[in-house]
Amino acid sequence: QLQLVESGGGLVQPGGSLQLSCTASGFSLGASAIAWFRQAPGKEREGVSCISTSGSNTAYLDDVKGRFTIARDYTKNTVYLQMTNLKPEDTATYYCATTNSFYQYCPLLSSEYPNWGQGTQVTVSS
Repeated sequence: QLQLVESGGGLVQPGGSLQLSCTASGFSLGASAIAWFRQAPGKEREGVSCISTSGSNTAYLDDVKGRFTIARDYTKNTVYLQMTNLKPEDTATYYCATTNSFYQYCPLLSSEYPNWGQGTQVTVSS
């Protein structure tokens, strides 16, 4: 069974940190670009960060630049999103998604990512 599973979400105070993980089972992430998207209640889904197939290129939403870092571990078939200095406006359900082919660069466009996980909730509140 092909599956993407996100983990690491939770409740954190403003200024705190969380690390999200996205692990694939039943297939390898090694040939794909990976992205993190988020969706808050009543808002459209937005691309947060992505990493290319080779890992040499990344992209970030302007609002998270300098606070979030994406990384991938090919040996663990996992992609991480390290989130620091979290703000209440970061509250959302976070999803990881993958492409089906090699991407030298990674677009923050949901239409480019056909495979999605179920999401993990991140709540930033005091």
